[in-house]
Amino acid sequence: MTAVKLVKHPLAQDALARLRNRETEVPQFRALISQLAIYLAIAGTEELRMQTVEVETPVTKAEMSVVAEEIVLVPILRAGLGMVEGMLTILTNATVGHLGLYRDHETLQPIEYYANTPENLEERLVIVLDPMLATGGSASAALTRLKERGATRLLLASIIAAPEGIARLELDHPDVQIVTISIDQKLNEKGYIVPGLGDAGDRMFGTL
Repeated sequence: MTAVKLVKHPLAQDALARLRNRETEVPQFRALISQLAIYLAIAGTEELRMQTVEVETPVTKAEMSVVAEEIVLVPILRAGLGMVEGMLTILTNATVGHLGLYRDHETLQPIEYYANTPENLEERLVIVLDPMLATGGSASAALTRLKERGATRLLLASIIAAPEGIARLELDHPDVQIVTISIDQKLNEKGYIVPGLGDAGDRMFGTL
């Protein structure tokens, strides 16, 4: 069964409230997306593999723990791009791949138009970035594509998730953990998350 980790930090919830506000303008919207991505990065990497190394401080030598695995960020274009900067603030050594998917507004099905990811994904933790987990179609398609490319350890980072999207991933990818700031009420008849925040890509790039 898909594990869902909910980020409840007060500052994350405050940022999400401002992100949802229809009056929030593009520059602030982008900044809030980036800020929330930092919380997701921290919450999603709490169980990273570590190793012990010797570090020489100005005072003495000491045994310290450092991260022992490589991380790949894969934003789903285009909305996922807004989460990259925040993620890299914390995951400074991560590499970045890209998957281009868009949702057909009539069928709500994902259509792939671009894929570029690093090699040797089977040796890395792959974090898929999609700010809105709505129907789950795009996220599921992205996860399937990454598994085909060798990924075995996958995490989905979404700012908002709908129950329908979570259920879809439980069915298609029960091995993938989801980390999110909010589980919203439902999808409306147009496939938008309620209460949601509208179209994340349009609000981020000013294409409303």
